[in-house]
Amino acid sequence: MSRNVFEDLGFSPEETAALKLKTDLHTAIVKRAARHSQHELQKLLGTTQPRISDLLRGKMSKFSLEMLVIFAEKLGLHTEIRATVPKKQARTRGAAAGMHFVLSR
Repeated sequence: MSRNVFEDLGFSPEETAALKLKTDLHTAIVKRAARHSQHELQKLLGTTQPRISDLLRGKMSKFSLEMLVIFAEKLGLHTEIRATVPKKQARTRGAAAGMHFVLSR
């Protein structure tokens, strides 16, 4: 068993990198969204209550990475994706080793 649940589930290193980015961003959004009621989030994010519910309940497959970035920015999070060349030892860990997702306030 590796340290990455997505690889353990059989996803390719490339899919694992994308899923990790999406998961990390979703987690940050949910933490920031905890400051607001669902009604406030509807207005702030410009979406419907069922979509807010899906977001807060972890139904990530219903949201593109682009939509999550938009939501994060509307919640005051700065989003940035950096692609780097992995160090020699990191190459064995797949594509996710060279991807970084940065969130700041």
